[in-house]
Amino acid sequence: MIVMKEMEAIFGESSYIDSWMQLVRKVSWNFPGLETEENLEEHKQTVLKFMNKLQAVCVKDSETIVGVLLFSRNRNMICCLAVDPEYRQQGFASILLRKALAELDRSREITVSTFRENDEKGIAPRALYKKFGFQEGEMTEEFGYPNQVFVLHP
Repeated sequence: MIVMKEMEAIFGESSYIDSWMQLVRKVSWNFPGLETEENLEEHKQTVLKFMNKLQAVCVKDSETIVGVLLFSRNRNMICCLAVDPEYRQQGFASILLRKALAELDRSREITVSTFRENDEKGIAPRALYKKFGFQEGEMTEEFGYPNQVFVLHP
């Protein structure tokens, strides 16, 4: 049995970008809008901007990033959350989400866009957001893909 040491979410730094993007590439099939090299390069630039604003958090296993989350203080929203498939179901998504929620304004609605109910990609993220008290909101579409907004009320 592998015993994981206590992991914590930390702010991403530009020096982490290669490891960060390795994880993004590993899970990009699961994220509409990350299908091409051009899209991945755009995302990399976005991540660097979020890192500079202290709006990018990650969980590392030694030097390897195993979970990432981007959030926006301006929009009071969770923008992107991903965990390496080999590290799923060990609480890393919850660690990342707790850190982001601590940084956002809990006196206002916090939103996140995720997959719709009957999309198998949405099973784990929807369960996670519901566990944290998010409620289903409006149907939407992002990058031509059907999504649903979840809302955490103040």
